[in-house]
Amino acid sequence: MIIHLLPLGGDLHNLGIERPTGFFLHTPWPTPDMIERVPNHRELMKSMLEYDLLGFQTNRDLDNFLACLRTYFGLESKDGVVTTERGQTRVQKFPIGIDPRQFAEYLAAELSPAEQEKISSLLQNFEGAKFAIGVDRLDYTKGIDKRVEAFDQLLAGEPGSISLLQIAPSSRADVDEYRKYKEDVENAINHVNAEHGTEEWRPIHYTNDPFSQAALARLYRAAHVGVVTPLRDGMNLVAKEYVAAQDPKDPGVLVLSKFAGAAEDFNEDEALLVDPNHPEEIADAISKAANMPLEERVRRWRSMMDKIESYTIHDWSADYLRELDKSRITVPADQFHHLGLGWTNEAQMPLYQNYAAALTAYNETDPADAALKEAAYADVMSAFVALAAPLKHTQDRLWDLPAPTASRDGHRGQEVGARED
Repeated sequence: MIIHLLPLGGDLHNLGIERPTGFFLHTPWPTPDMIERVPNHRELMKSMLEYDLLGFQTNRDLDNFLACLRTYFGLESKDGVVTTERGQTRVQKFPIGIDPRQFAEYLAAELSPAEQEKISSLLQNFEGAKFAIGVDRLDYTKGIDKRVEAFDQLLAGEPGSISLLQIAPSSRADVDEYRKYKEDVENAINHVNAEHGTEEWRPIHYTNDPFSQAALARLYRAAHVGVVTPLRDGMNLVAKEYVAAQDPKDPGVLVLSKFAGAAEDFNEDEALLVDPNHPEEIADAISKAANMPLEERVRRWRSMMDKIESYTIHDWSADYLRELDKSRITVPADQFHHLGLGWTNEAQMPLYQNYAAALTAYNETDPADAALKEAAYADVMSAFVALAAPLKHTQDRLWDLPAPTASRDGHRGQEVGARED
């Protein structure tokens, strides 16, 4: 869990590091009544506000975080900015993607002989038959038990219609609750196989083995249905990987939990969205997916693939770093004595470009034309007043000064001391 990194921003500031800091939370953020159950939840939220930029996977997570700030601190956001005694923290949604081009390379990559044999052996179980695939850590949040229950219901109504390949590498095997969950899942799978299987056919094939991305890409491509039904998940990139691995001429169908982060990217005309707490919904969706006409499958897949290709992991990282860079000190504050010496943040000064243009025009005006020079100066002052007005709430910011020059060392040293006090 990444919760131990939440206080890092404050620790960096305590070390004297004043460069922009950011934090991206890929796991879900709970509602105010749920976060209350977390020990030291107020301290954790305060530590997050030490960052200049907080990124969330979904709008739901972002809204939950802001609701928690209102509930426990009485803080409000304005245009995605939360202002505290420390300064400003911007909060934004950054939906992480995958690299579809790299995934295409996985499909073409050679597997080791051992892994190739392993994949071939698995796929032999489904020759001439339809199968769905689930790839999840063996974690109670992934809803694997509900998925198995859904297959139990599906096969009761449609015997022998479809199999499930469930890949579930063990997670936190040293924790009693996780060991118990593993036993419950395996008992449920054994029940389904005993109830609906035959000597020639097994409904659920289950393994805890890990697989390389190249091997998973082949399994995704072969599966008629991708089942991604976590009870709650931040991203769940398996959904996007399954879509990226499909044959454009004969794609499979994605059954997706409406509580997975990816569900905010794919709508009901693309994935089959379900409530993962209701096995009957999952069962109905898998049945619909397995029997969906080719034309509809292609239409749904093409729409999802367009989204995946239009916003990749590279776009995500570039967007985040670009936004983080907006927290960087860029404008010398010796141009803004009324705002305090030091450097301020151009991203917090949307009207700076207007002021800079007016100042340039003033400097380029011929001093011999007194009237024109006076009018240009009036434009500079007007632009400055408009620029300064929205910045008044940042006056308690600890300014990060530019490197002092030999002639101004002493003066700037005094200003730092005054500002820090």
